[in-house]
Formats: sequence, C-alpha cells, structure tokens
Amino acid sequence: MYVWGTNISVQDVNAAIVRFLRNFMEGPTQADSIEEGKYMRELDRVFEVEREWIDIDAQDIFSYDQDLYNKMVRYPLEVLAIFEIVLMDMASTRNPLFEKHIQARIFNLRTSTCMRNLNPSDIEKMVSLKGMIIRCSSVIPEIREAVFKCLICGYYSDPVRVERGRISEPKRCMKEECATKNSMTLVHNRCSFADKQIVRLQETPDEIPEGGTPHTVSLLMHDKLVDAGKPGDRVEITGIYRAMSVRVAPTQRTVKSLFKTYIDCLHIKKTNNSRMQADDPMEVENSYNGSEDVTFDEQMVQKLKDLSKKSDIYDRLTKSLAPNIWELEDVKKGLLCQLFGGNALKLASGATFRGDINILLVGDPGTSKSQLLQYIHKLSPRGIYTSGRGSSAVGLTAYVTKDPETGETVLESGALVLSDKGICCIDEFDKMSESARSMLHEVMEQQTVSIAKAGIIASLNARTSVLACANPSGSRYNPRLSVIDNIHLPPTLLSRFDLIYLILDKPDEQMDRRLAKHIVALHFEDIESVQQDVLDLSTLTAYVSYARKHIQPQLSDEAAEELTRGYVEMRRRGNFPGSSKKVITATPRQIESLIRLSEALARIRFSEWVEKRDVMEAFRLLEVAMQQSATDHSTGTIDMDLITTGVSASERMRRDNLAAATRNVIMEKMQIGGPSMRLMELLDELKKQSSLGEVHLSDLRNAVATLTTEGFVAILGDTVKRV
Repeated sequence: MYVWGTNISVQDVNAAIVRFLRNFMEGPTQADSIEEGKYMRELDRVFEVEREWIDIDAQDIFSYDQDLYNKMVRYPLEVLAIFEIVLMDMASTRNPLFEKHIQARIFNLRTSTCMRNLNPSDIEKMVSLKGMIIRCSSVIPEIREAVFKCLICGYYSDPVRVERGRISEPKRCMKEECATKNSMTLVHNRCSFADKQIVRLQETPDEIPEGGTPHTVSLLMHDKLVDAGKPGDRVEITGIYRAMSVRVAPTQRTVKSLFKTYIDCLHIKKTNNSRMQADDPMEVENSYNGSEDVTFDEQMVQKLKDLSKKSDIYDRLTKSLAPNIWELEDVKKGLLCQLFGGNALKLASGATFRGDINILLVGDPGTSKSQLLQYIHKLSPRGIYTSGRGSSAVGLTAYVTKDPETGETVLESGALVLSDKGICCIDEFDKMSESARSMLHEVMEQQTVSIAKAGIIASLNARTSVLACANPSGSRYNPRLSVIDNIHLPPTLLSRFDLIYLILDKPDEQMDRRLAKHIVALHFEDIESVQQDVLDLSTLTAYVSYARKHIQPQLSDEAAEELTRGYVEMRRRGNFPGSSKKVITATPRQIESLIRLSEALARIRFSEWVEKRDVMEAFRLLEVAMQQSATDHSTGTIDMDLITTGVSASERMRRDNLAAATRNVIMEKMQIGGPSMRLMELLDELKKQSSLGEVHLSDLRNAVATLTTEGFVAILGDTVKRV
C-alpha cells in the first residue's frame, strides 16, 4: 500500500514509527539496559493524566531515523495520520480501557522558516515559524458530526461525519415506512462541535529586512490549542502550511483564482527565554500552556537562593542592570525595584491597590535615558517599546477595526494592553499628544483601559508598569524653574509616578574624565574582564522571574510602624517658620509608593517579610527622587504642591502677599470711580516697599487680574481703574 501520488509505503512508515516510539532513548544507554524508551514513558504519563496528545520532538526523530523525518516534513498529513493510528494501537495494547483519541504534536523542527519566505512550494508541508501574536479571534464552533431528523415522522438519522469540509444531507428518510424525499433537517443540539480559533501572527522585529514592514500570517488553532497564546506573546509555531479556495460570494460556487493561505497549527511554544516569566493565573488554571514553561530545577533554585543570601546582593543586582551605563546608581536601584514590583492587593470590599511601580526619567540630552529604557524593555516579561511622537491615543490603548475574515467590528489591543503584566516603555514622553497622555491617567492608577466606541463598551486590563522618559522643554533643564515649567506635563499625571528622577548633565572635570574613560573602554576593552561580580543576563532574568513568581512579602510590625512614623515626619517638614500655611511635603500616594518600594526591596532579598531596613531604603529612594524634582528652589524644602499643582506653596504665598500689597496701594492712591492709574506707576509704588523683594511686571499683572476677579478694580489696556 502506497500513499497516493508518492513513493511512500504505508507499511514501511508504520514500522519505522513503531521502532522509533519503542526504542528511542535519550542520551547514551548501556546495551543491556532494560529501561523503557522516552516516548513509552510519555505514553504512560498520557494515561495517568488522561490527556489527548503527546508531544514529540522532531530533533529526536531526526537523530533516530532521518528518512522518517524527511517524509514527515514533506508529507505531514499522511505521516501524521499513520502516527496517530500507531499511537492508538499502542495505547490499546498497553491500556485497553483508555478510549481517548491521542494526537501526535510535533515541535522543534530543525529549520525555522522566515514568514516572508513561505512559497507555494511549501504548501502541504510542515513549517516552523517565530513571531508575536497580535490578534486572537473569539472561539468558533466547528461542526464534526451532524445528526438529521425527518420533519414528517421524526426519525433521527445516524451521525454523519464531515468529509473534506462538507456534510452531505441524506436525500430521503431512512425509515422504510416513511421514505419521504428531502424532508431531513439538521438538529444542532445532537451535533458534535470542536473549538476553532483564528490567530494573527506578526513577524518579530529581528527578521524584518532593511526598510521592510512586518508581515502577518493567519493560524488556525483547534481543540486544546485554543487560547494557548494571548496577544503580546512571542511564540514558535509548528504547523502545516495550507491553501484554501475563496468563493467570490458566499452564495455562489465560483471561486477566485487566488488561494488563501493559512497555517494549521500542531504545536505552540512560547519563546523569549531572555525575558522574565510573569506569573500568569491563566496558565496555572489551564493544564496545557502550550510550552515547556520555565520551571526552575532544584539546582537552579538552590543557586538563586544562595545568591539571595549574600549581603551585597542589592548592590550586585544594581551593577548587573545595564552594566554598560556608567554610575546613575540611584536610578538603577529605582528601575530594579520596578522590575521586581510590589504586591497587588485586593480587599474583600473589592478595592484594589496596584503593585506596579511607575517611573519617569527627565533629563538633559545624552544622559543615556533611552539606553536604560531599551535595556529594561529587553528584560521585562511582556514589554512594548513605543515613542511619544509616533504613538496615538488609540495605538496605546485599543482601537476598533473591521475583521477581514468575518467582517464584524473587533477590538484590537494597543501597546498598554499588550504589555499587561509587563513594563510599557514610553520614550519621548513630552512629545506625546494631549489625547494620548490623557489616556494614561486611568492606566497608571486604576490599571484598566475603558473604551466605548462603535457599540463596543469594554474595560480591558492594563496591569502594566509605565517607564517613561522625557526631555525638558527647550532641551536643557533650567534649574531656576519648577519641574512643571521644565516638562510641560499636567500635574495630575506627574503625581501618578512613584519616582521622578532628574538626570542632569553638570560639567565637572573629574567626573567627565571618568565617564569618557568608561565609554572609550567599552569600545576597546573586554568589559567582562573588568567587572567580575556582575551577574550575566540569564541569571539576572532567572533571579527576577523566581522572585516575582514565588515571593509575596508581607509587612512586618516594625516595618508598618516605621512607615507610619516616616510619613508623619515627611508631613511635618512642611511647617514653614513664620507662616500659618502648611506646605504639603507628602500625599497618601507617597505612602502607597513607599509600601510598593519596600515590598520590591524585600523581594530582592527573597524575604517573605518586609523589614525595617527595606522601609528605610524605600524612604531614601523616594527622597533622592523627590529631592531633585519636588524641591522648591526659593526655600530649599521638598514641596509636593510643585508636583500636584505646579505651583509651590512659597510661590503661592508670595503671590498672595503681592496681591494684598497691590490692594493697599490702590486703596491709598485711588478713589472709587476716580481717575485711572498706569500699571508702571503702580509698579514703581510697589518697588518702594522693601518687604516684597523683587517685583516684575508679569507678577503685577497676575495680582491685578486676581483683584479684577474679586470686582475690586477694572483693567483697561495698561491702566487700572478702581470700581
């Protein structure tokens, strides 16, 4: 018996598959060992957990029988059918009570094809592709067996199976007494359906040629593969490249001359080992997660635990983070805390507190902000990197499009939703449009994206940390102005960042020399030889992944005490001598930030409890970040009003004093309804009063505007009239 149109003998292939499954051993074994083969043990495991598939590594087939491997790649449909027959025979002999149909899932082909190299010659062959999932359709029920009922006598037919994608309806009733023609109707409650899903896969950036745009390809997932991958996942797909004809119109049988291609999926495996594995509750619930999920073996766990016990682990991790960037110790410590993250808290009442830490880096050009962003993006579990000018509001959140397959309106995820459970890096934050920035308010505090467009009303999860970097307006940071005046960002958005770092470029001969030496050394020395105690990337990612997955630190009593004491202390600093008004030096958002930072610091040490030293370090990190961004230059104290409202308390007091002084001068010099007075004369009068210090015309205009709103004066061009 030969497979039609080929020189493949069914018996030969059958015998080869049986030999492979029975005899394949992993690694060298003794000739007289009686140990069972790898796939026999796998088969026993299938019986134990009663699952319906067995994963088969294509490399094993190649190393055992190259001829079988070649046949399988060239004629996958036929060879896989034989594979399943053999598996069912083996299952019935080993375990006669096992009734499920076992599928063979092949993965890890020797060659991975690039998406744009798929040719007509590849049709009906097995291919392996890498890419990122950008869209998943909803689950589509696909009919497998149909049952028909006679409308006249109510007789039910036997189940009719699908053959080549179509079901033939019985022409007449099977019951001999009835035998009515064309009286059968489909009974959908008795039919059996299978799950099907259409997924779009997009090329990964490293495979796109110069000046090209990414290609996409459709995948068809069946049964257990449905929902194995989510949008945003980087995956490796093994499947059969197929083509199907497309009808010109659904009612006509005429087909187009161009065929539509898709990939029938056999196996999906999540790649990205360089990235951390975020703990995903969905993967724990589904027994199948489509991949050999990163499980930490005993040896690795022990190595990580030994690392965490070292006293200098915090400094070592800080050094290992972007080792090519010089200094910036405190910024790196903040970013390290962001990678580890705090605990998300859900109360019984339904209120939630986020565990993600948001960081903003502001600084002069050339202070390696974007470099840090790129590094964090490579490390983070599901990171998306976007730039401010090139991102629209819908591109960040979600947009409504028409699905080309079904023609209905569907919701497509944007960058923030795709980086759910990861870190969204936004470069050039100051150049974003107003509408795009306003979308971030909700994401950064509530961690959801709410949408009401085209009849779709939805709330999407965006549990993401935001790492943004911005240049000050006018390119260089002006130390005499407040942060708000330097970066034109709304104060409401700034207050949602846990840490705001100013990275300033101050000329200093010694520092400049050391920095220049470091950068030059990167180009001609081997950096690894210079820094011995730096962890390599794989160890760092494993360390962070393990901490995020297994360690949920709780606040200890002394830590809680210290947090309360420190917060009250921070608030107390706002009492100005000789002023009745208090300056707000911290808000409740700061105490939440402190809790998140302390939990992240406890995670770094693999500690189940947040200790006092973690809280102290969290306060220090917050102080360092606020010292620069929220310091009022005229008084030298930290003032949260600068970030929350954009005007410091001392500035507000000065404005009030000026308005009061202006009122007094006007009352002295002018009568109600009398002649008007020029602004310049008013300014000269105010300058005579020594208590006010330096007064500018712009300040005076603001003061007069305040008095106008009170209805005390009227302003006409450059003159003021008392009313």
